[in-house]
Amino acid sequence: QVQLVESGGGLVQAGGSLTLSCAVVGGFSDINTMTWYRQVPGNQRELVATITRGGTTTYTDSVKDRFTISRDNAEYTVYLQMHSLKPEDTAVYYCAADVVRAGTRGDYWGQGIQVTVSS
Repeated sequence: QVQLVESGGGLVQAGGSLTLSCAVVGGFSDINTMTWYRQVPGNQRELVATITRGGTTTYTDSVKDRFTISRDNAEYTVYLQMHSLKPEDTAVYYCAADVVRAGTRGDYWGQGIQVTVSS
């Protein structure tokens, strides 16, 4: 069974920083693309940042130059460093991974972690 375990959320003042982590645990053979999403109640889930296995990254425009996605392939972990946080970054953040398991690929999701930025 594959699980994504997120950590690092919390409450921070505007202008502050947080780093989210997401570790993939369980039985699998490889991980392809890893992604961070966020969702505000009542809104659609928004893609924040993506990183391929080779390290190519993409970001939504609102977080460019403030957030950095990275991964440790040996530890099967993806990170999201968030700087210059704004109140509008407040959301539940989810990680997702394209996981290779038993010869097939599937998308797996974390449980979500709250990030609150106070003004």
